[in-house]
Amino acid sequence: MLDLIIRGGQVVTTWGVGDWDVGIQGEKIVSIAAANSITEEAGRIIDATGKIVAPGGIEPHAHIAAPIMGPGNNTTAPPDQVSRAALFGGTTTLLDFAIQWPGIDINQAVQERTNVWRGNSYADYSHHLMLLGEIPSEILGQLHEHIEDGFATVKIFTTNIRPPSMTGEPRMVGMGHLHDLMEQIQRHSAMLLVHSEDDDMVQHMYRKLAAEERTEWWNMHLVHSNESEDVSFRRVLKVSEWTGSPVYFVHVSAMQGLAAIQESRAKGMPVYGETLHNYCCFNADNYKEENGMKYHTYPSLKSEEDRQALWNGIVNGGLSTMATDEYCTSWEMKISGRTISDVTGGHNGAETRVGITFSEGVSKRGMSLQRFVDVTSANAAKIMGLYPRKGVIAPGSDADIILIDPSIKKRLAMGDFHITDYSIWEDFEIEGWPVMTILRGAVAVEDGELKATLGGGQFLRRKVDPAVANKPVC
Repeated sequence: MLDLIIRGGQVVTTWGVGDWDVGIQGEKIVSIAAANSITEEAGRIIDATGKIVAPGGIEPHAHIAAPIMGPGNNTTAPPDQVSRAALFGGTTTLLDFAIQWPGIDINQAVQERTNVWRGNSYADYSHHLMLLGEIPSEILGQLHEHIEDGFATVKIFTTNIRPPSMTGEPRMVGMGHLHDLMEQIQRHSAMLLVHSEDDDMVQHMYRKLAAEERTEWWNMHLVHSNESEDVSFRRVLKVSEWTGSPVYFVHVSAMQGLAAIQESRAKGMPVYGETLHNYCCFNADNYKEENGMKYHTYPSLKSEEDRQALWNGIVNGGLSTMATDEYCTSWEMKISGRTISDVTGGHNGAETRVGITFSEGVSKRGMSLQRFVDVTSANAAKIMGLYPRKGVIAPGSDADIILIDPSIKKRLAMGDFHITDYSIWEDFEIEGWPVMTILRGAVAVEDGELKATLGGGQFLRRKVDPAVANKPVC
């Protein structure tokens, strides 16, 4: 006897889209068969008629219970709040960061994240390692143990992001340290995530605009510019070419960054790019609205031409994943910064990512359902070392499944969201939205009601497939 059968929907698999039955036993998918052909009894049969049946979303880039840059000891929303909202939005797995601050080792960084997350998540989760500033040799020496232990991804910055007075601990990793880190990443078949901007250009523009008395927040795109992204991406890619290390560029924001990724992939380099759904849906003109800093995520929104290029990269190829850079704060904190130096980045995007990508990509731009699954789930699973346990509807995979109703047409209202007190997506017009979320075989959200249990989320250890680390496979 099966625990669950999903019947009547359009099921999105690696081999196509069809009106198939999906059989689930325990936490796993056990069968996919022609419509109405599964004859076993089941504890429940879900009628998915008129719905899209897709793998649960994977959020590859989230800052959860993370320190907020600036004065004070403020942190972003904790795991219980973010994971709850994520499930409502069709995302079943979240990846955040274990930060190796100066003065602690990687073991301590991992333990800090364990303490924050254990028993406090509705969704499944895992952690990237984040290394800051000048990477000590002893930290590099520890890295292989943690990669082997299931922490298969490492993030660094090539910029301090903000001016020195607003930065806190230095974040920027120089080219020499980057080279040494890339050698380790390549040797141990891991994945390197890079926040890539040219720090000299960024800091120069902070000083220049201050001298010109043009420090209003709507000039942010002049600081975190297309040129800075172009120069930095190409420097990182040149070191990647020397070392053979794979690179995953987080939050690609400009057409120049996309072009650099596409050129490297055409050479056969293992290079991947992520953009954000807010970068795809808004541009730098939105900064000029009243309280327009609400749209800001570092690096910055760019031009309308960049926005369209990012959509093209998501729909037609060149970019691998749609992410959020989740960084959830209150409205009061989000609008407290008014200058290029003190604006709070990020937004509460984990809940809206899957739905916005479906609405804007599939409904409005004709993106195929298989490509939709790639950019919201499958590619993140492959790049981050979760595939095929996650990111695919197939026998043996976790039964992480979402149902999307493509007939829903409405403007989003605050009542549609389940985290914090504002959303940049309020009043955004959508066509299609997740209506049911299943996590490892258990219905987690149904009819607008949370059914998952706090603490039911599992920690996931990961290993990057060598094929993903050696050539651009997704």
